[in-house]
Amino acid sequence: MDFSAFNSAEQAHMNKIIEKKQMQDFLRLYANIVERCFSSCCNDFTSKALSSKEETCVMSCTEKFLKHSERVGSRFAELNAGARLRA
Repeated sequence: MDFSAFNSAEQAHMNKIIEKKQMQDFLRLYANIVERCFSSCCNDFTSKALSSKEETCVMSCTEKFLKHSERVGSRFAELNAGARLRA
């Protein structure tokens, strides 16, 4: 984003808002991964440790979720760049 029209205090304020939003987005992503993968993979509560099957499932689930999120982000960036070129 171009904040060159703002003074330095306004630029700093906008950067703080953006950083806060990015942190919220990261925490939301993390919470979604935890909830989805725990719900899908962890169903034996007879032990406090994950079984090897559960651990493998959680790792696979997490990897798939992150790759999906990365791909969606890349695709969004591609579409956004294309829209800028047309404008």
